[in-house]
Amino acid sequence: MVTIRYVEISDKSFWYRLDRHLPESEFENKVAAKSGYILSADGKPAGLLRYNLFWDNTPFCTLLYVDQEYQGKGYGTLLLDFWEKEMKQKGYQMLLTSTQVDETAQHFYRKAGYKDCGCLLIDLPACAQPMEMFLIKAIP
Repeated sequence: MVTIRYVEISDKSFWYRLDRHLPESEFENKVAAKSGYILSADGKPAGLLRYNLFWDNTPFCTLLYVDQEYQGKGYGTLLLDFWEKEMKQKGYQMLLTSTQVDETAQHFYRKAGYKDCGCLLIDLPACAQPMEMFLIKAIP
């Protein structure tokens, strides 16, 4: 059985096992704003999704991650679908996400109906990373 629910403070240790980038204060904000989800499979936490509002008006999936032992079973798609439906219910008409060009997530998002819409190149020596590609999807 699979369930998806809003992240809670009690999920903190699981969350940080998968997400090493989110500052603790932002984790608390995700809990308070209900802008993060936990997917559980057979009662065990297996994945997460977090988002914020790009330009303060467009839902932007900032991380979707399924624990390695649960990957390839459709759980990422379930999380994404859940988020998309919730954003549609809230009245949004488009969604954004991004991934680095050297990551395979771009194929996952394209398969889910997202299309490429731009990129960001961060080449400052202290912050350099592969190009970040942005993807967009309409939710009419």
